[in-house]
Amino acid sequence: MSVLTINAGSSSIRFAFYGTGMPPTRLLGGKIERIGLEGTALIVDDPAGAPRRITVDAQDHSSAIVFLTDWIEAQPLFADVRSVGHRVVHGMRHASPQRVTPQLLAGLKAITPYDPEHMPREIELIETVSRRFPRLPQAACFDTAFHRSMPRVATLLPIPRRYEAKGVRRYGFHGLSYTFLMQELARIGDAAAVRGCVVLAHLGNGASLAAVRDGNCIDTSMGFTPASGLVMSTRTGDLDPGIVSFLALCEAMDAAAYAKMVNHESGLLGVSIWRARTARSIRTSVRTRQGSSGCSRNSRFPAGFPAMRPRNAPARFMKEASSATL
Repeated sequence: MSVLTINAGSSSIRFAFYGTGMPPTRLLGGKIERIGLEGTALIVDDPAGAPRRITVDAQDHSSAIVFLTDWIEAQPLFADVRSVGHRVVHGMRHASPQRVTPQLLAGLKAITPYDPEHMPREIELIETVSRRFPRLPQAACFDTAFHRSMPRVATLLPIPRRYEAKGVRRYGFHGLSYTFLMQELARIGDAAAVRGCVVLAHLGNGASLAAVRDGNCIDTSMGFTPASGLVMSTRTGDLDPGIVSFLALCEAMDAAAYAKMVNHESGLLGVSIWRARTARSIRTSVRTRQGSSGCSRNSRFPAGFPAMRPRNAPARFMKEASSATL
């Protein structure tokens, strides 16, 4: 028996087949990358052979999903798949994986405004799999669930309290990555997995930090959306809110244009002296500018987790944390 896992990103869809033993064994994996860009391709990573690259004619996520589900169904491994697991970026108050039902899908559609960058694509993928393979149960695994243990003081945003009732609060993301890291700490026998303080870092095109104490998340750098926190490849990270009104007044920038800017045109790409023309050159920009403004600004975050300071620790702890290189 095996499980199919799928992760729909902003410009890629990753997948993998896993054997159901403990620990799970990766049998086959890959991704469709550069969706909507020139050079869209399916990269297949077969542990038994060399990676394969297959050209894909997919101008958008919908056509990429159709191509991928066709390809997956044609693989011999698919006959042994008994369930499908999806990474879902936002789960609101869900604290654990949930079986996909019509009621769950309706709930996910209702919270799409909380993350319009990711949720529509993830929902479309779940619905496509449901139509194509109705016999297969599906599970939604939420990136926000890891952070449900944060104390209330870490979830509050400094805005009028009435917005909290509408769900405007700090959620945190990259939770599946952090869950894996904590499991790996436990596997190698590190006592910090159950007792002590750990700062976890998820560093990629999207980036964040999480503070864990005694096995529970107590703070994180990302807040209401995945665009907040650290400087990222094309996302701003934390930004002075006054910029919103300034750009609206001086540039006549509306909400859609602002969202595009903070998610796709900013971060390390935005401060580069040249504008990358493709996603590949964006990644090159990230790698070659790691020592510049992004790192100097991001280094303040570990010291910004006050609850991470060990009991009776000397005052220099915070200073050392703020200058740490992650």
